[in-house]
Amino acid sequence: MIERNILAQKMKEFHIKEFIASEFMKTGYSHTKIQRTPLGDKITIFTSRPGLVVGRKGENIRRLTNTLKNKFKMENPQIEIGDIENPYFDAQSIAEKIAYTIEKFGPQRFKSIGYKTLQSIMDAGALGSEIVITGKIPSARAKTWRFMDGYLKKCGFVSDHYVIKGRSTAFIKSGSVGINVSIMPPGLTLPDDIKIIEQSPVVEEVVEEKEEKPKKKETKDVKKG
Repeated sequence: MIERNILAQKMKEFHIKEFIASEFMKTGYSHTKIQRTPLGDKITIFTSRPGLVVGRKGENIRRLTNTLKNKFKMENPQIEIGDIENPYFDAQSIAEKIAYTIEKFGPQRFKSIGYKTLQSIMDAGALGSEIVITGKIPSARAKTWRFMDGYLKKCGFVSDHYVIKGRSTAFIKSGSVGINVSIMPPGLTLPDDIKIIEQSPVVEEVVEEKEEKPKKKETKDVKKG
């Protein structure tokens, strides 16, 4: 019974996050964090453009609050907006931005979009980055275009836990276009980093001990009487 309740709660949170992502996909949306508090559910929406999420005089927040109450049966949802410290290290918001740009300007400019975005990520100090665009661009046949620079781990523990990944989809006339973004942020200590420390030679001073010569026994003259 407990397992079913936990699973139902996780599924509910998943659907809420999917709904919020679809609502604010074109506003620099990154991710959503949900916390349960004694006063109600605290929902934090992380975005690089907070003004578009809030809306005019908080209109979007009020509409989202009513939807969470009526559709998802949340008692007292408290919505907050979280800022992204460095937008160029947030793979999800970058993927959303690329998708929005392709939809707005068309698929013919996807190469310049990919190269400019990659250069901005590397200029921000990333160790490595990769942008993969897959779809029917620029021709009628589906292709995969890869934009990569720097050093990027693609498998193993570092790839699973430290590489920041994002995914989005752009919808154009020829079909859907998938965008995958992977970023390796700076400051990581990789397990294959090897540092060679040169040690200066140690010179030990050897002191030779002088052997002491045995002392001669003193003899006393004995007078004969």
